[in-house]
Amino acid sequence: MTELFLPLTIVMSVVSFALIGSWYVWPALRSLSRTRALPPLLFLHTFRQIGLAFLITGVTAESLNPRFANPAAYGDLLAAVLALLAILALRFGWPFAILIVWVFNVEGFFDLVNALIQGFRHTPNGHFGATYFIPGFVVPALLVTHVMVFVILLRPAPHATQA
Repeated sequence: MTELFLPLTIVMSVVSFALIGSWYVWPALRSLSRTRALPPLLFLHTFRQIGLAFLITGVTAESLNPRFANPAAYGDLLAAVLALLAILALRFGWPFAILIVWVFNVEGFFDLVNALIQGFRHTPNGHFGATYFIPGFVVPALLVTHVMVFVILLRPAPHATQA
């Protein structure tokens, strides 16, 4: 029965973050230009280096299978660096800023999807230890913000007003 706890936690967190995003965050961002709406969503991702905790025995209950831990940890680190780079590019008006956001969002989204799949395949129940909060709480928030970033990237850019 305990093997259902993490999937249930993930689903409930996704639902909660989706409601928060659609009821509170999206109304505040939808009238902003891309360059103003994206950074608040990207800042959450600058903390993804926390995924390196998957590599620290003692934080995890036991050493995690490297087929999960290595790509999850280093994929999160790459996403954090790309998110920070995208924020700087947007802030300073670099001409390729939106391209950097696209690269970040595609890499970051598929990194999370892959980590979830590999985590369920290669991590026995209970081995996450203190890192349980990452897939149970952090990943759902990140997934919801990735979807919001995709929506902003796909909407027409020039007609948004800056507020």
